[in-house]
Amino acid sequence: MIGTMTRRQGLTAIAAAPFATLATVAPHGEGLDAVARRSGLRFGSALSARTNGASADNPAYAELLRAECGLLVVENEMKWQHLRPAPGAFDFAAFDRIMAWAGEHRMTVRGHNLLWQRRKWMPAWLEKYDFGARPARSASEILIDHITTVTRRYGERIASYDVVNEAVTPETGALEETALSRALGGTEATLDLAFRTAHAEAPHAELVYNDYMSWEPGNAAHRAGVLRLLEGFRRRGVPVHALGVQSHLVTAGPDTGSSARAYERDWRHFLDAVTGMGYRLLITELDVRDNGLPVDPVARDRGVADYARRYLDVMFDYPQLRDVVAWGMCDRFSWIGPFEPRPDKAARRPCPYDADYRAKPLRTAIAQALAAAPRRPA
Repeated sequence: MIGTMTRRQGLTAIAAAPFATLATVAPHGEGLDAVARRSGLRFGSALSARTNGASADNPAYAELLRAECGLLVVENEMKWQHLRPAPGAFDFAAFDRIMAWAGEHRMTVRGHNLLWQRRKWMPAWLEKYDFGARPARSASEILIDHITTVTRRYGERIASYDVVNEAVTPETGALEETALSRALGGTEATLDLAFRTAHAEAPHAELVYNDYMSWEPGNAAHRAGVLRLLEGFRRRGVPVHALGVQSHLVTAGPDTGSSARAYERDWRHFLDAVTGMGYRLLITELDVRDNGLPVDPVARDRGVADYARRYLDVMFDYPQLRDVVAWGMCDRFSWIGPFEPRPDKAARRPCPYDADYRAKPLRTAIAQALAAAPRRPA
């Protein structure tokens, strides 16, 4: 994802730490993952291991994850900034706790991520690192060591990785550069090495390129850049299996139906190009910014739900898509409010459940879209 540390701190308020003592929370009917499985899909959510003092909230969120999800993705704790505080040091404590909880409750965990190709999200030590007289060799060793250490630790317990996250600049479509990629000889060489190393160490795993894709207008350069990157992977024989489509949706006003219909043609053209190259698809970070919608929460929730339903119906038309991951289940812990408050100061409502753990129309829309999705081939 794209953002700032302020937003990240807001994200980790998913004080929903799943390892808390669980409270009894009645599921909202059949869980979303159970609905998804009937169509050959899976449903899950992001979560964080950190707490911000709101520990009383944690059991309720943990129970919500158990009721609704079969798939988990950790927001921050596998990223370099958290996992590797120094060149020769790894800190697996937080991520290990989540892995243990997921295992206890028989929930699958996706790995996010092995390389975030953005300079501002690389650890400070790496941006200042002295790569010495043979920078390409030194940089290769650092990247290989990182991916090897992580993938060997978790083995077959993680069967899908976002190997590379956000390597394309949305505004221009050009590839991002970091100190690591400059030392290694370029971004393409860096990404190729990341995927090849992940494949060598985790040959069982689905390897995903994940990006902040959007179907809204103004993103043509980004889509073109991602297509060039995927074409290059195929041409060079890089083991990339799928595109992760983050799906941070943004409404543009009350008439969500008309705007969604206007976006569909270009979006399908992009998805056709991706799947035409043989790539699978994942929805990796689903939520909705309620921009341009009324303050009234009833009207706002209705607009968000309608917009998301139209988007999901398009996405589910593609049999190459199997996984749907919400970027948080509860408004209380969403990153969007701290990162991008509404001009009218009304609390954001981007998730399937509100701040008091009450199911919203978005939850119903997701359930209906999953139920209506064409059955995936076995």
